[in-house]
Amino acid sequence: MGWETVEFRKVMVAGAGQMGSGIAQVAAQAGLEVWLRDVEERFVERGLATIRKHLDRDVEKGRKTAEEREAILGRIHPTLDLGPAAGVDLVIEAIVENREAKRSLFAELDRLAPPGAIFASNTSSLPITDLATATRRPDRFIGMHFMNPVPVMKLVEIIRGLDTSEETYAAIRDLAGRMGKTPVEVHDFPGFVSNRVLLPMLNEAMFAVYEGIASVEDVDTVMKLGMNHPMGPLELADFIGLDTCLYILNVLYEGFKDPKYRPCPLLVQLVQAGHHGRKTGQGFYRYEADGSRVPAVRLRA
Repeated sequence: MGWETVEFRKVMVAGAGQMGSGIAQVAAQAGLEVWLRDVEERFVERGLATIRKHLDRDVEKGRKTAEEREAILGRIHPTLDLGPAAGVDLVIEAIVENREAKRSLFAELDRLAPPGAIFASNTSSLPITDLATATRRPDRFIGMHFMNPVPVMKLVEIIRGLDTSEETYAAIRDLAGRMGKTPVEVHDFPGFVSNRVLLPMLNEAMFAVYEGIASVEDVDTVMKLGMNHPMGPLELADFIGLDTCLYILNVLYEGFKDPKYRPCPLLVQLVQAGHHGRKTGQGFYRYEADGSRVPAVRLRA
């Protein structure tokens, strides 16, 4: 694959969770053949069901035709095997936010994928330069951080590692545009821009509850009505996943050695208890079967 003729036609999305399924959808909508891979069939099936639900809603609202929906779904190929990576132009990794898991996956993919294939990580905080050293292609390794929910949010942070080539950056920037996204170039520092700014705000909201300043609902109400945020910070933390929030804060704390990134003890306690937010049914709120929610953390006296 020479740079003068680079054109992405086939992509593997590694990880079929909330982010991976969204990335697979926008890639298929851009006309790419997509292999959506995860380690268990139930994860892949759940990812496909999420994609179909999003596309069904687009058809209902008149944004797509039924024929377009079926064409998009027809370009997505579920798999439990990494073998199809041998025939792709690009791999986008969207697995759990864990350094060792990502490095292990990329090392395996590096043995399978063609030498010219580009690797992109959807990491929300981990250094691209470090992840790239798990491969023999640091020049063709880059960060491609999508926002959640991927089919809706326009932003993609494009993060160059120390050895990422200009050609790799240009190819991925252009692909983001083809996917209907707005790419923003970001330097390779912990948390990039989005989470370096967002996570301290969420953490401070958690401290406001932890220190007994205001209740969960009241903190969220202040930010929604006072700052015109569409979602309160504690509701947003539950949506992201409290375990993910804690992991990113620890990456920032370790990366900068700055106490302003110290995770709130209440966040640590909730994660230790297994209360990770919406995905476990409880975090700062408890999520009921009927779709309602009630605060699950009491104000300290």
